[in-house]
Amino acid sequence: MALALPFDPTTLPGPVQRIVGDKTPPALRMMAAKGAAPGLRPEQIVLTLVVLARADLAHVEPAAKETAEATLAALPTAIRDAALAAHELSPLALDVLADTVSSDVTILERVVTHPALANATALRLAKEGTEAITELVAINEERLLAFPEIIEALYMNKRVRSSTADRVLDLAVRNGKTLNIPTFKEAAEAIQGELILAPDAEPTPDDILFAEAHALADAIDGEVIKEDETGQEVVEEKALPLEQRLREMTVSQKVRTATLGTAAVRAFLVRDKNRLVAAAVIRSPLLQENEAATFAASRGVSEDVLRLIASNGELVKSHTVKFNLVSNPKTPMAYSLRLLPHLRGDELKKLAKSKNVPGQIAKLAKQELEKKAPR
Repeated sequence: MALALPFDPTTLPGPVQRIVGDKTPPALRMMAAKGAAPGLRPEQIVLTLVVLARADLAHVEPAAKETAEATLAALPTAIRDAALAAHELSPLALDVLADTVSSDVTILERVVTHPALANATALRLAKEGTEAITELVAINEERLLAFPEIIEALYMNKRVRSSTADRVLDLAVRNGKTLNIPTFKEAAEAIQGELILAPDAEPTPDDILFAEAHALADAIDGEVIKEDETGQEVVEEKALPLEQRLREMTVSQKVRTATLGTAAVRAFLVRDKNRLVAAAVIRSPLLQENEAATFAASRGVSEDVLRLIASNGELVKSHTVKFNLVSNPKTPMAYSLRLLPHLRGDELKKLAKSKNVPGQIAKLAKQELEKKAPR
């Protein structure tokens, strides 16, 4: 695995440079790879191991690389603890340690809260980390405000508790930070005035729901439909608790779930009465074309939802989306009129004959059809 942070051999401490340099005897380098480096302090031993194992140095023997990697994976407790206690521990070493000790939350806390931890490492952990890791990253509010990209990563990481995502979002909003989140406008408005849980709060039922929602199978509607013994359509039982618990979520939690949830969750929340929640569904980076087409045809969504779909240049590239919008009598007339000339002949023919669209749309569809007819 390559180093994630920039590496410059000339910036290494002198004792470390002497061991990893190209003039060092291979035998001495192999000793260092085993963790035996006389004269080096613990934080320098760890840095030496990191450089030997991960840096792209052509003169380091493959055997030394493999040995250093194995030593890092089983780093003696005394060396590791002494290194973490040193303020001079390299950010490079901390970045690698964050991965090698990720299963030990107690040790990981010392890594993540170390004053030398690089912002790039914190950002990576915020993007990729587990719930336990991201909870530690979210504690450092000073770092979050200095580098809002970390807040963005935490909010968009599905493993982060919804209560923690709310808290860091609230921190950004209160301090006037504008985040690069697809649904930031809706999320920021929703979070205002809501109670934010403390960093050490236990997971709430909504946090648990958020994790469960990502495990659901995708569905067109927010319900799983099946036929009973009599042939009647019924809602499958496992869908009922999801709907009930989604209804009980706060607006800000619904916004985030709409942003990062499954198709099944989006199909339910797009009908939410709160415009912020419904809008977050359409702005979700996970929204698929087939979902947009289904929403565009639905008379159960609000005009705001249809307006957002019609205003989204990427979504209306789809002829199905365009046709469904124009066919939907709830779509604001201005958008239908704008989209109608871009429909194909077969689509215009359907609209011209349809009894379910406004008369003006049917009339204009007939006129457009006549324009496109060969002369």
